[in-house]
Amino acid sequence: MKIRLYNTLGRELQVFEPLEAGTARMYACGPTVYNYAHIGNLRTYVFEDLLRRTFIYFGYKVEHVMNVTDVGHLTDDGDEGEDKMIKSAREQGKSVWDIANFFADAFFQDLAKLKVEMPEVVCKATDHIADMIDLIRRLEERGYTYLAGGNLYFDVGKFQRYGELALLDRAKLQAGARVEVDENKRNPQDFVLWFTKSKFDQQAMLWDSPWGRGYPGWHIECSAMSMRYLGDQFDIHLGGVDHIPVHHTNEIAQSEAATGKPWVRYWVHGEFLVMTGGKMSKSAGGFITLESLEEMGYHPLDYRYFCLGGHYRTQLQFTEDSLNAARAARRNLLDRVDRVRTEAARNGASLGETAADELGDAAQAHLRAFEAAVAEDLNIPKALAELWQSLKDDSVTAQERLELARRMDRILAIGITATAEGISEADAPHDDAAEIEQLIAERNEARSARNFGRADEIRSYLKEKGVVLEDGPEGTRWKRG
Repeated sequence: MKIRLYNTLGRELQVFEPLEAGTARMYACGPTVYNYAHIGNLRTYVFEDLLRRTFIYFGYKVEHVMNVTDVGHLTDDGDEGEDKMIKSAREQGKSVWDIANFFADAFFQDLAKLKVEMPEVVCKATDHIADMIDLIRRLEERGYTYLAGGNLYFDVGKFQRYGELALLDRAKLQAGARVEVDENKRNPQDFVLWFTKSKFDQQAMLWDSPWGRGYPGWHIECSAMSMRYLGDQFDIHLGGVDHIPVHHTNEIAQSEAATGKPWVRYWVHGEFLVMTGGKMSKSAGGFITLESLEEMGYHPLDYRYFCLGGHYRTQLQFTEDSLNAARAARRNLLDRVDRVRTEAARNGASLGETAADELGDAAQAHLRAFEAAVAEDLNIPKALAELWQSLKDDSVTAQERLELARRMDRILAIGITATAEGISEADAPHDDAAEIEQLIAERNEARSARNFGRADEIRSYLKEKGVVLEDGPEGTRWKRG
């Protein structure tokens, strides 16, 4: 089955045709490890995992590379603002190296909880400074750089296709350019390839280079590391839509300027998770982490299920009600799978895997519909609906329904497979969430009836279980203390 993806470069759905038959080579912009990942960040990695799993499901060999930015980049993509690593280290009283290691570990713990598979290559920026220097030298040799104020810049004026990805109008960019903080730039869109100590006197991470002791610009990292592991040309570049106008635009410019040939064939971008006040952002503060959701009694896969409810190219509105609905839906789904498993066992059916060619016509139709939805630009909401339909279809045997659920969970990864195998450990830490919600409802009824003695008994009981209640104008919330 052919996979179609929306290519930001061209703004259209395109059939995926890899450079090498049967192999999907893709690069994903990883985290800048100066703080915990918020759930908006994590939505992007869930979407990328769905694409990875889809390729594997359809028989592709996947070569997936993701960077970890553990050397500072600025709070503004356009080379402005503070250095994120230095800012975080100062605020927390730690070294930048400690900050990077701590938050990198926390990030990968979050991915594991969300069943996000690890890429074949995870590469740290600090381990690839030599690769960045080599790439900058190639740009220098081809005449795309200039040195000003102690820093080495990329001259976008010499790259005629600058801005194609973001549909930027070069003439308007020049005519409407605002006054830049960095007066060394020839063009407002020029960006730094290598900073020297003249940029930040207190910069802790410094390396020797032909242009002076300093550190790389953020954009050069992704180009150098992706080309190191995937070659000068590869299939797919992934990331969030916020990277389109600056970071990915600059990556294309420097990569194609260095090689003289097209770099990436498909650019696939995920949309924002939207809060009441706009998109979620670490720099804006007040963000929600996966750990905070767990403390409120949610399983990490409840959040993954929530993400599956929206297409990756549409903004997804996050509210507590919507997450509660996702949690309830996932629990109902797993309960139904468990009942199907019990039915299959009662009928004497084998609970092991069933070959695809042994599935009946009705089961095959459900599987084809699921696969078609996934292959059509990752239409996961439609695929998820097909899973529900297959589980409710009485014309499909229990054994076949169990097999369909297993197969679909290879991509969805929401805990179905464990349930189909009769394993409940995945949800064990959160099995009491339903009881807690029921007790809170009972407490609310007691309070409405002015039975404050019973309400206090329930609060005390939950406190003994390590559950803290917080009463507010929007109702009672709970978290694990």
